[in-house]
Amino acid sequence: MAQSLRLRAVARGEVQGVGFRFAVRRVARDLDLTGFAVNQPDGSVLVEAEGSPERLEKLELFLREGPRMAAVTALDTRREQATGEFQGFVAR
Repeated sequence: MAQSLRLRAVARGEVQGVGFRFAVRRVARDLDLTGFAVNQPDGSVLVEAEGSPERLEKLELFLREGPRMAAVTALDTRREQATGEFQGFVAR
């Protein structure tokens, strides 16, 4: 079994008010990831997700495009060790 990692991603662009967090929640749940997506005061969306590297890669690919109404202009990401602190995936 692959080691669990954490993806920390900040999506910038037209990512608030377009269903971005809820689309991320749907994709993350489909991938059996845990974590959250939350709007930030600067207009970005912060996503923290934990799971296998392969599933996190699939989530990152989705984050680069976002849902139909979104326009992602930048995505800053980093990988860390998973902490196991999350239960499910939520949009905050």
